[in-house]
Amino acid sequence: MSNILAPSVAIDVLKVIYERRAVRRYKDKPVDRALIEQVLDAGRMAPSALNNQPWHFYILTDRQMIDRFSKEITRTALKGVMKSGVLKLTKAAAGLLHFITHPDWEKLKDPVFHGAPAVIFLTAPVNYEWAALDIGMCAQNIMLAAKALGLDTCPVGFGKFVAQTKDYPLLHIPAEEEVLLSIIIGYGNETPEVHEHKTGNMFFVQ
Repeated sequence: MSNILAPSVAIDVLKVIYERRAVRRYKDKPVDRALIEQVLDAGRMAPSALNNQPWHFYILTDRQMIDRFSKEITRTALKGVMKSGVLKLTKAAAGLLHFITHPDWEKLKDPVFHGAPAVIFLTAPVNYEWAALDIGMCAQNIMLAAKALGLDTCPVGFGKFVAQTKDYPLLHIPAEEEVLLSIIIGYGNETPEVHEHKTGNMFFVQ
């Protein structure tokens, strides 16, 4: 049996890839647990170094808990940025700083997770050499699967600051694991425009 995708299937796969966006506005609608599990099953199918499959997933779906962690992460991230002495902030850090320096930032319920109904924290073993690569591929599978199932997502790098919050023990993440990324997931309430993509970065080397 041929492993080549039928044209219609190939088109569907490419459609999902090209239509996936980082969504930061969500409807007040919960995501069924079975759907989240289905999305994470796709994440488990990602390749990993020596097939170690280092990932673990910790999922928050409680609205109050998500908002609570969001504010704690915001405070913690700001402290980290200030202590680093970095003069030129990344766009992400600058965006977070904008939230915190706003006079009413504490009135924002969820400055980090953007009101998404579910947050997935992805972990890998502490100091594992291939963790970033493996988690990145796993995360991409998760986000593409979510899009195929009618859900939207956004990778949130600031999720890793959750380990420095006072409520971190509530996630029950073992000491031998570290959070490398978080992904928010839900039913999007916006349609972000397509960003311009670089095209001068392809080189065929003989």
